[in-house]
Amino acid sequence: MTNTTQPTTHTTHTTDAAAPAGGQVPGYAWAAVQDAPARTLFPGIRLRSLWSGENGATAHVVEMDPGACWEGIDVHEPGPEEVFVVSGVFNDGERDYPAGTFLHAPAGSSHIPQTTTGCTIFVFYPEG
Repeated sequence: MTNTTQPTTHTTHTTDAAAPAGGQVPGYAWAAVQDAPARTLFPGIRLRSLWSGENGATAHVVEMDPGACWEGIDVHEPGPEEVFVVSGVFNDGERDYPAGTFLHAPAGSSHIPQTTTGCTIFVFYPEG
């Protein structure tokens, strides 16, 4: 999904140099999906931004209601898109991918995200 999202205010936690022990190093980050505000992308498709890095990398959860379909073609630019199907069945316009499936979409590739059953996917853009 083209990363055209704007930074949102949500609860992403990071550690700093004064962080307590426990194996966490400065910059370690975590976020709870339920605390991330949902932004409607298209009818029945919501995005929850979880993290953004200094190099433009971002991580999101996308929730798709049964019968939801992306409006238009989703082109992966400027970089690749990594998708993990958390629940339900995701369809890229060509085939179904059940929960537990990982997809790598290289830069310049495209698809039409949709679902007949509803699904939740984790989306990572390593290059923004």
